[in-house]
Amino acid sequence: MSPEGTIDASHIWKRFRADRRRMLLRDELEHLRNAMRGQSSNRWRWALQDINLQVRPGESVGLIGINGSGKSTLLKVLARVMFPYAGSLEVAGRVGALIEVRAGIHPDLTGRENVYLYGSLLGLPRRQVTRRFDAIVNFAELENAIDRQVKFYSSGMQMRLGFAVAAFLEPDILLVDEVLAVGDSSFQQKCMQRMGEVLGQGATLVFVSHDLAAVEAAVERGFWLHNGVVAADGPVREVLGAYREAIEESAESGTAPTGPVRVLKAVASGEHGAMPRTQGPFDVTLVLESDAARSASICVGVSDGPATPFFLVRRELELAAGETEARLAIPNLPLPRGRFYVWVSILDVTGRDVLTWHPTAHFDVAGPDLDASPRAVMRVSPIHVDASLEVEHR
Repeated sequence: MSPEGTIDASHIWKRFRADRRRMLLRDELEHLRNAMRGQSSNRWRWALQDINLQVRPGESVGLIGINGSGKSTLLKVLARVMFPYAGSLEVAGRVGALIEVRAGIHPDLTGRENVYLYGSLLGLPRRQVTRRFDAIVNFAELENAIDRQVKFYSSGMQMRLGFAVAAFLEPDILLVDEVLAVGDSSFQQKCMQRMGEVLGQGATLVFVSHDLAAVEAAVERGFWLHNGVVAADGPVREVLGAYREAIEESAESGTAPTGPVRVLKAVASGEHGAMPRTQGPFDVTLVLESDAARSASICVGVSDGPATPFFLVRRELELAAGETEARLAIPNLPLPRGRFYVWVSILDVTGRDVLTWHPTAHFDVAGPDLDASPRAVMRVSPIHVDASLEVEHR
């Protein structure tokens, strides 16, 4: 028997049948044509394909991937609200799951009744739920609404209640899906802190989010799903790096934005064209083509993949009709070791985009790794800052 908090999923497969056909004449004719051609209409879509996930008690895992990659399906299989088509699954201990905003919450019951119902479903005696009740209500910020029916709660209130119940009833395994995006920033921070406390008590965490900074701050291990297949499994920074690189390469290979101004060439380099180094000089050289002479502003940002940059530089620019070469020089690059991406947009004097915000080039930085404490409950800062610490004992 595995210790409480263990997850052992071996060779998990899960499939779904395609949407049922509508009872319309044209659909029946299409079905008949397919049958005459020897094409089966009994199609299945594989959501999970040969998934192996072993999690030890007290370990924190972040599931990442694009929409439709199978993250929520895997979480539902782990929560045992959905059965796999094939494979074996062992989940040891109590499971607190927050997979959807209304997961485990009955709309016709009051908030108070839902707390006790959820506790009974977890197998907790009523007195244990009562002992934690005040902490749950205080955390969810529902003191004035706890005796109202949940169907009159907003989505944010329902999410706060669901997360508070799932996290404060001391589960051995806590499963959290993207629902935290419903809350405001202050409550999201409270949730991150609470997940850190749950981990500190020895519970296991499986966390799904598109907020990669939150994933990096909350977990130690990354698990990347792509089209229902495991693309990477390992230390969270390495997996997130590979995921960001794949997303950005996909964006770069797409169609470049069309408009009055276009980027013909983009090069990011360090001193004398070498690889950029932390706190060293950094240049971005752009060859731009404009359909007419115009005064504009150019915005150049750097990110580790997403469209939100770590820092942004905006400068005035005079474009000639035809080609213009522009070079942006940054004397001290404040980035740690890793791969990063240059994003560019150009606005005319009225503030209208003549070149939409998009990635243009990627580059690698040589230097020290980012300083970060394990299991940080706050967002990990991506900026490298040189600093010294002096200590004087008195």
